[in-house]
Amino acid sequence: MKTVVMVSAVAAVVVSFLGSGAWIGTPIAEAAGGALSATSTLVAPAGPAFSIWSVIYTGLIVYAVWQFLPGRTARHDALRAPIVASMLLNAAWILAIQLGQVWLSVVVIVALLAVLVRVFVLLQQRTPEGLADAVITDGTMGLYLGWVCVATIANISAWLVSLGITDGARVWAVVVLVVAAAVGVLLVRYSSGAIAPTLSIVWGLGWLAQGRLSGELTDAPVGWTAVLAAAIVAVSTVGTRLRSSGSQAVAV
Repeated sequence: MKTVVMVSAVAAVVVSFLGSGAWIGTPIAEAAGGALSATSTLVAPAGPAFSIWSVIYTGLIVYAVWQFLPGRTARHDALRAPIVASMLLNAAWILAIQLGQVWLSVVVIVALLAVLVRVFVLLQQRTPEGLADAVITDGTMGLYLGWVCVATIANISAWLVSLGITDGARVWAVVVLVVAAAVGVLLVRYSSGAIAPTLSIVWGLGWLAQGRLSGELTDAPVGWTAVLAAAIVAVSTVGTRLRSSGSQAVAV
């Protein structure tokens, strides 16, 4: 299974190049008729937000090497299968968009979100093997989960717009941002203040706010709702960590 993790990580990175258009293929923002561009919906983050993928992919490669090292406990035995599934689903999502199948990308990203939630639950049930494991494993998977939470909202919204469902776009945007804040707070409370999911959620919401408060598709109510949602998640994380300080040695 260790080898499968490594192969899956490499495959995810290679397919990401296809999605970036760096070598071949069409950039995600331009694929599927631009359904996932930074101005496609009111909940699409601004372009720079997607640079977080480089951090996540780097973390996945480092994890693939880390789990190969001797001394890894049953914690990693339980994590390998769902982490492999997450990387394969990631690659499948990029391929779905490259094929212009927005509806299929929604199915895949919802499945990816479910798998990452499973990984997150497993991480909370098993103590990290020290600071390095907490940063490499918990940190990477936490960033991954937080970002996919934001990406799922954007993906579903893009699909609805592709179907011609645009009425009440501002109301929908505000509602899903409230849901995003609630999900962020739930993750924080469940993990006793894990930082990584908060960082990526706040990052995504921050760039979403930037996109709505300036640029081509502006909408002040949505932009400021995103700012408030990000602030709620951040404050909840700080408050939870202060209350639980001393009860959890490492919370990344």
